[in-house]
Amino acid sequence: MNFEFSNSNRPKSLFPLGQVVATHGALDLLDRSATNAFALLQRHQAGDWGDIHPDDVTANREAVQHGFRILSSYPLGTQGERLWIITEADRSVTTLLLPSEY
Repeated sequence: MNFEFSNSNRPKSLFPLGQVVATHGALDLLDRSATNAFALLQRHQAGDWGDIHPDDVTANREAVQHGFRILSSYPLGTQGERLWIITEADRSVTTLLLPSEY
């Protein structure tokens, strides 16, 4: 699935998302948890990378500056499931997926 964004009411973007795509598993989890994908993408793009290890926070900060891959991880739902958002190093694509789909 592809998403379109408007520029109104968006937090400051640290990097471009490129084309945004989502796996079937990610779409299912977003639906089951009644989570707004756009809100998560805005958090990801603004530097709120969810629940990740401090080393990954440091890596993401360096990735923003030097053009490496960026990973966010958000706990969703009542069963402790996670949604990952990964923006590729060349910023051509951002993927919403489950960790098991990586």
